[in-house]
Amino acid sequence: MKARVKWTDGRQFVAESGSGHSVVIDGPPDHGGRNTGPRPMEMLLMGMGSCTAFDVLNILDKARAEVSDCVAEIDAERADEVPAVFTRIHVHFVVTGRNLKEKQVQRAVELSAEKYCSASIMLVKGGVDVTHSFEIRQADAA
Repeated sequence: MKARVKWTDGRQFVAESGSGHSVVIDGPPDHGGRNTGPRPMEMLLMGMGSCTAFDVLNILDKARAEVSDCVAEIDAERADEVPAVFTRIHVHFVVTGRNLKEKQVQRAVELSAEKYCSASIMLVKGGVDVTHSFEIRQADAA
């Protein structure tokens, strides 16, 4: 896996993934940025959230669950001192679908957290307290 990050000006960068996708990353104005994109640590948090949501959807799909929506709401805290690492991250899944079973969703969240999500497992091994919760919402009848 490869990536390239190119400085444009101020504290703005264009990051390009090995698969050819780009995103603008920027800092706040008080640090020389123009607020034109997410902060680097926000990207890390969004990446972790996407990684675990990807797993949960894959697991539920393999279980033939009728999922119509999945949102990972992520709340994080950082250390006050430099380096301002993440100290706590909580991921709350809101899974919407038809006839979803609580045990099935719980198992998908647990498997992602304990076995499949490389990003969150890496953060846990680095000392971050990562927790998960979920709720199930019934999809409207079509």
